[in-house]
Amino acid sequence: MLNVEAIDLHYGAAIALRRVCLQAVPGAVTCLLGRNGVGKTSLLRAVTGVHPVSHGRIMWNGTDITRLPAYQRAALGIAAVPQGRDIFPLLTVKENLETGFCLLPRRQRSVPAEIFDVFPVLASMLGRRGGDLSGGQQQQLAIARALVIRPKLLVLDEPTEGIQPSIIKDIGRVIEMLRGRGDMAILLVEQYFEFARALAQTITVLDRGRVVLSGPTESLDERELQSHIAV
Repeated sequence: MLNVEAIDLHYGAAIALRRVCLQAVPGAVTCLLGRNGVGKTSLLRAVTGVHPVSHGRIMWNGTDITRLPAYQRAALGIAAVPQGRDIFPLLTVKENLETGFCLLPRRQRSVPAEIFDVFPVLASMLGRRGGDLSGGQQQQLAIARALVIRPKLLVLDEPTEGIQPSIIKDIGRVIEMLRGRGDMAILLVEQYFEFARALAQTITVLDRGRVVLSGPTESLDERELQSHIAV
């Protein structure tokens, strides 16, 4: 569904990505690994339309979306869960979830029941302000908010960052469930190697803005992989 074809991305004169290629397909998790500052978040910004690329193409279901703005990509079914969550702290949990309604036709403007099945804690906190939730609860809210638009591509930027182990396990189970449905592609940036390896069918490793290793998870040499991500 998603094909990133030899993209470059610049911040002014500085180049963040160099000829990066990537694929994400339904029913699978594609994981991006790499040390801090190697271009992982820049790649997600390129995919979601937050930052323009200076070379190459981004294809979505055979359509070139390279120049589409972020809101149009979201309307096509590309949903992002940003690093740091970025929920609306002064809005209630219910209002945070409803922010996704603007992308949906009127008949679909409801929160899918499955969201409360996978994140039951949110059902009991609908009237609580987002800023009053714990870090783990905010992360669950951020993922739930993305799922409201019924995405076909879910982009997750370090969902385990600063989260307690019990919530990490919950998030892992949700990703497994979404992957198992077979109708959604998942692009995951992660620092927690064991979490990534357990979920990903494909791993791509970035270093200094370039792809240095890529392939099916089971085919990659773990020692070589660790050498590219160890601090």
